Amino acid sequence: MSNPEIDTDTGIPDRWMRIWAPHRAAYLSGENRPLPTNEVPCPFCEIPKKEDAAGLIVHRGKSLFVVLNLYPYNPGHLLICTYRHISDFTELENAERNELSELTDSSMKALREVSKPVGFNIGINQGEFAGAGIPAHFHQHIVPRWKGDANFMPVVSGTKVISQMLDEVRNELVAVFKSN
Repeated sequence: MSNPEIDTDTGIPDRWMRIWAPHRAAYLSGENRPLPTNEVPCPFCEIPKKEDAAGLIVHRGKSLFVVLNLYPYNPGHLLICTYRHISDFTELENAERNELSELTDSSMKALREVSKPVGFNIGINQGEFAGAGIPAHFHQHIVPRWKGDANFMPVVSGTKVISQMLDEVRNELVAVFKSN
């Protein structure tokens, strides 16, 4: 008989509450990501071929699109991606740079209306060693932030609690983009 306070086997209840996020392990191991070791097509080239809801597309611009991150750091984590398969900021044409700025503005306004963040992390991880999960296709992150969102969960358990389903967030953001 085991002590209920100690979990010696997987799945045995103990005093610890656990939130499992196995979808992250699939992503980290390369599922749905183009890597030198697999033949997965670029997801940012594939997403615009899908219906908006299926691709989690929030808004389609002329040369870039806004999409919810399938593996978000926070609820409402958006990516602004080029339609063109380019990897570097310096490859953007002037019209793309301007639209990137406009879509960043629109995305921040939509997120403020929908989920009331108190701040944002906005960034471009340029290249694999700078942290880009998909370094071959240019994209910018817009991560809404709230006071206290960096709580003990990521530190203690490596788990992020996402409080709203992606399709719910997408539908709310689409409505705001359409109204503006």
